Amino acid sequence: QVQLEESGGGLAQAGGSLTLSCAISGEIDRTTCLGWFRKPPGKTREGVATLRRGETHYKDSVQGRFTISTDSAKNTLYLQMDRVQREDTAMYYCAMGRANYCRLDERDFTVWGQGTQVTVDS
Repeated sequence: QVQLEESGGGLAQAGGSLTLSCAISGEIDRTTCLGWFRKPPGKTREGVATLRRGETHYKDSVQGRFTISTDSAKNTLYLQMDRVQREDTAMYYCAMGRANYCRLDERDFTVWGQGTQVTVDS
């Protein structure tokens, strides 16, 4: 049973950077779909970035600013957030799935972390 635990959230100034981490306990491999989602205040949860077999996908509004990556040795998923904007304020969740698809869609993911809060102050 895979378990996920996020860390690294907090307060950032607009234009600054944050790095979120997701510790993965359990067995995964390159075919596993890993992703980051977020839930802004008053809105529904949305996909931010996904990674499988080295292929990444990003939400349009974070493309070029956020980077999803893994460290296999540490069994950790990361989300590097650069040039953050007030609109990036949200609870961020890491997620894992083993379905045929690996999209910015909650239905492709079956295991979720508890979330870490990111607040961007302008």
